[in-house]
Amino acid sequence: MNLIISAGGSGGHIYPALAIIKKFQEKEKNLNVLYIGTHNRMENDIVPRENIPFEAIKIYGFSKNVLRDIKNVGLLYKAYQKCLKIMNNFHPDIVIGVGGYVTMPVIMAAKKLKIKCVIHEQNMFPGKTNKFLSRGVNAVFTTFKESDKYFAKEVNCIYTGHPCADNVKNLKSASKESLGLEKSKKLLLITSGSQGSSGLNTKLISFLELVKATNYEVLVVTGKNNYDEFIKGQHFPKNVHIIPYLDNMAGFFKNCDLVIARAGAGTIVELLASKTPSILIPSPNVANNHQYYNALELDNKKLAIMIEEKDLESKSLINKVNDLMQNSKEYINIKNNLNNYQTVNASDNIYNKIKEIINE
Repeated sequence: MNLIISAGGSGGHIYPALAIIKKFQEKEKNLNVLYIGTHNRMENDIVPRENIPFEAIKIYGFSKNVLRDIKNVGLLYKAYQKCLKIMNNFHPDIVIGVGGYVTMPVIMAAKKLKIKCVIHEQNMFPGKTNKFLSRGVNAVFTTFKESDKYFAKEVNCIYTGHPCADNVKNLKSASKESLGLEKSKKLLLITSGSQGSSGLNTKLISFLELVKATNYEVLVVTGKNNYDEFIKGQHFPKNVHIIPYLDNMAGFFKNCDLVIARAGAGTIVELLASKTPSILIPSPNVANNHQYYNALELDNKKLAIMIEEKDLESKSLINKVNDLMQNSKEYINIKNNLNNYQTVNASDNIYNKIKEIINE
């Protein structure tokens, strides 16, 4: 089987793509895979390290800068032409887009050459690229059952789940002691994503000053880019531990009592798969406000609590956290709902559906 897959810009797109590739490598003995990504984003470093053949195309996301966007139209056309050439040489049986603007010329080229193609949408509310590309693809795979209502009626939406959830279910709990935390104490983990968020981190500093009167520990993952700024001039309580990055975030989710986090699709999938109660603070600075819709879905189903960043206030947050950490009725209800929540074998679902599409 010849497979082309494209995703880029952030780990939220790249890691699901890698999970799909891993499943195909397990199932297909004679697999030829090619990853198409941008020349200057995370995938340009991550994918080659995984020993996956990689083709880079030069393309940028559209903005409100007219001159830049005019230039980008030219780059998009060149990228499209390069993708046509790649596919004519590679002869893919299927082309998969897993999010990010880099998938635009890839899926457009596949459609032009009448190659079967699918896309995967990680978020509840689809991104502009996926909405645009959804017409004419063989299928749109979704993480959430409810996402189909955001696509046109003629689009073939198939609920598969998120491929990274499979990895979380098989992970062992990470050891608290490995980070100098006490095994016997409850743990609140705070993370603002792999890149961090200076806006959210600033609001959390005043909250952390109130934690010294509590009997639980707090682990704050600031993101590498914001660590120095976060700790500069600060004297945190002894029960607060600050680190820039955590390799095995999902493993620690399994061994903590509560998480405060952004509402990216990857984080939500890990929280659901690890059955960890959370307070979700969706980023207001993402395309189509998609984190808000992710968090709202979980809040409506009593699987998490959503607080919008504009409403975040240290005193009310400490009261809410203390209440939850004392096993309140709300906490027990969320925990029970999480334990009853069924996560699907997404990578298997995606593999099986693609095999069906190829053989149609």
